[in-house]
Amino acid sequence: MPTTVLMEELDAFTYRDLVGSGAPVIVPVGAIEQHGPHLPLSTDVVLAKAMSRRLAESVGGIVAAPVTYGYKSQQRSGGGNHLGGTTSLDAATVIAIARTLTLELARHGATKVVFLNGHFENYQFLYEGVEQATAQLSQRGEDVSAILLSYWDFVDEATIEEIYRGTFPGWDVEHGGVLETSLMLHLHPELVHLDRVMDLPAAQLPRFDRLPVRPELTPASGCLSSAASASEEAGRLLLDRTSAALTAALGPELAVRPQTPAETLAQTPAFATA
Repeated sequence: MPTTVLMEELDAFTYRDLVGSGAPVIVPVGAIEQHGPHLPLSTDVVLAKAMSRRLAESVGGIVAAPVTYGYKSQQRSGGGNHLGGTTSLDAATVIAIARTLTLELARHGATKVVFLNGHFENYQFLYEGVEQATAQLSQRGEDVSAILLSYWDFVDEATIEEIYRGTFPGWDVEHGGVLETSLMLHLHPELVHLDRVMDLPAAQLPRFDRLPVRPELTPASGCLSSAASASEEAGRLLLDRTSAALTAALGPELAVRPQTPAETLAQTPAFATA
């Protein structure tokens, strides 16, 4: 049995056998984006990979090497692409990556692919790329299904209330705030610097996008809400409950179908007889 679910740690033969057995392949997608002075630029990648790993362990899947870069940070959801450290891809590149990875995984023999997103701005471009690839595969007669999701959509209201106690500022400003910081405290406390949290009021942004952006509208921290009340305990709760919700929702879709006797026989090497 393999000792890891991470594609980059598997040898090619073990990976081939797992894919051939019907194991779903989960692709974490993040971004290199500023998350204030207290979190690393790789926060979105780290969290997407952690959620993917939990899901893979629950459904017998494989976690593909993550997509590290993402679409341009936007002022109303990530502080803005004008902030230092944020390193972004354009829409055409994100679409091409999603399309190419889907086709490559299908070429390996994967029949179930999941893109697990950890960066808000990625979603529609991932969708476009995956849709193009699955349409192409369908035209070729290949039965490959794909699922696309953002992990925060599986955080339930009861968990939000338990963590925020009526102070949840809203998903639109949860960037570099309590949720991401708590998860990072649980997963990688060595990468979090709580002493550097800038405890500022939640961002007050217009309900429209203006280009070029007005940098002064983004809080000085680069975060859209304060992480002052983040905790490792909250991070553990978020990871456990979100992972359980992901498994409950996706488990039936990703269950590995047992091979029929005919399929097993077809994979058995034929030996010449005298």
